[in-house]
Amino acid sequence: MSRIDDAFRRAKREGRPAFIPFITAGDPEPALTVPMCEALCRAGADILEIGVPFSDPLADGPTIQRASERALRNGIGLAGSLDLAGEARRRVAGAVVLFTYYNPILRMGEELFAEAAARAGIDGVLVTDLPLEEGGDLRARLIARGIDPILLVAPTTGPARLAATSREARGFVYYISRTGVTGARAELCETLGREVTGMRSAVSLPIAVGFGISKPEQVSAVAAFADGVVIGSALVAVVEQAVREGAAMEAPDRLERAARDLFGPGASSSEGQDIDLLEP
Repeated sequence: MSRIDDAFRRAKREGRPAFIPFITAGDPEPALTVPMCEALCRAGADILEIGVPFSDPLADGPTIQRASERALRNGIGLAGSLDLAGEARRRVAGAVVLFTYYNPILRMGEELFAEAAARAGIDGVLVTDLPLEEGGDLRARLIARGIDPILLVAPTTGPARLAATSREARGFVYYISRTGVTGARAELCETLGREVTGMRSAVSLPIAVGFGISKPEQVSAVAAFADGVVIGSALVAVVEQAVREGAAMEAPDRLERAARDLFGPGASSSEGQDIDLLEP
């Protein structure tokens, strides 16, 4: 059983969804990535999602785009992200998932990437822009090394494709809560619960929901029907605010406080740090 399986089983035993926070490798400084991962685990993270900085992050909104730009200026790409994720893997108990686009993998080579991910101890890989039909070889290489290929589904995914995705995925299925790019939103889609519940007959894996979740009350709402909650832009915005204030070294502590507020015992409370989370 993988660490991802363990994370979802543990969360289910405790009567809660798995907490899956996202950060960008190398943002705001490479030396802070591992301390930020440790801080998120102290706050209760079950699975860490570490984003690979990329110059054309088509699925990401402005907050994560700017995080990628900062990390790229710091010289972090796929190889550097693997190094940082591997160090985090050695320092934390939770599962580690690498979030990337396909171009960096193509440039490195699928076989070399799969080998490097295995050496780093990566538990899962999510490639946002690799279509199901074209990802078979990479999935096979990852599975052969004990790495779960995490696949995405969206509100526009039809029944046949949903079933095919469920057969090919490992670890969990990532449900995009709405069409469009990442970014915090004031309100969740009011049909989200019905959409996720309707997937259960076709999906045997745990279902984690992400995109747009930025408030404790939204976490509580999604917890009622999902197996996991992914929070990205709301946490990356905490890092960005620290940078704007000239306090980048405070990013781990600020992340820990923000994560506890979003997903801790007080998750039903709307109180938290005064951070501009909403994106156009």
